[in-house]
Amino acid sequence: MSRTNFDQLLQAGCHFGHLRRKWNPAMAPYIFMERNGIHIIDLHKTVAKVDEAAEALKNIAKSGKKILFVSTKKQAKDVIAEKATSVNMPYINERWAGGMLTNFQTIRKAIKKMANIDKLMNDGTFSNLSKRELLQITRQRAKLEKNLGSISELTRLPSALFVVDICKEHIAIKEAQRLGIPVFGIVDTNANPNEVDFVIPANDDAKDSIDVILSACCAAIAEGLQERKVEKADEKAANEQAEEAAEGKKRSRARKSEAPAAAEAPAEAAEAAETVAE
Repeated sequence: MSRTNFDQLLQAGCHFGHLRRKWNPAMAPYIFMERNGIHIIDLHKTVAKVDEAAEALKNIAKSGKKILFVSTKKQAKDVIAEKATSVNMPYINERWAGGMLTNFQTIRKAIKKMANIDKLMNDGTFSNLSKRELLQITRQRAKLEKNLGSISELTRLPSALFVVDICKEHIAIKEAQRLGIPVFGIVDTNANPNEVDFVIPANDDAKDSIDVILSACCAAIAEGLQERKVEKADEKAANEQAEEAAEGKKRSRARKSEAPAAAEAPAEAAEAAETVAE
């Protein structure tokens, strides 16, 4: 069963592309027609591409890997934050810092710096600082939180990128390509679909369009996480059963080894009684 349907995408306005003069010819396979100078996206292909991307995202989540959601455009900021947080995935919705992937160790140092500031504030180390110094540190902390707070728990490079508006986030895509990280993207008619690995042809400017596609993809990620949780529980139960079986075998061997010794004891007692009688 498809994760989305034609009517749902149509109602969300996913079919509206850009003006004809702004189109990218590489998007021709995903364009249904032109109306009033605006390209209309073929939503039947969008449904199929959403299902394809959702299945791939589900497998990534099921393997325990992280997917980084990226969109700094105004229409998608809140949606990205809400959907990524619902499946416990990192996201960037303020500003893409150059080198966030290719220079990941430096980014990790900045995140650790933010954690150290929190630690020093909590233990009272900053209580002796002047108001000016404290204000500078507080502002620095706020800036780090704004730009990197949403990826504070990302301890290693993500296994995939999900991008809304691949034209605006071209730096993030270039870094992912350099590192061989697969990219999922909502691609409008003004973009080049060849730049991403999993193309979802749809309107990337309307909030409703972004919401409906992200909802379908995040639902698939949630399924993957749930299946991983079930598999871990089953594996734990199987290990416990194996340990119990091994312990049972040990006890059985111990009883078998004790049985001959118990049988020899009466015989030895009888021999001793005969000796005393003689």
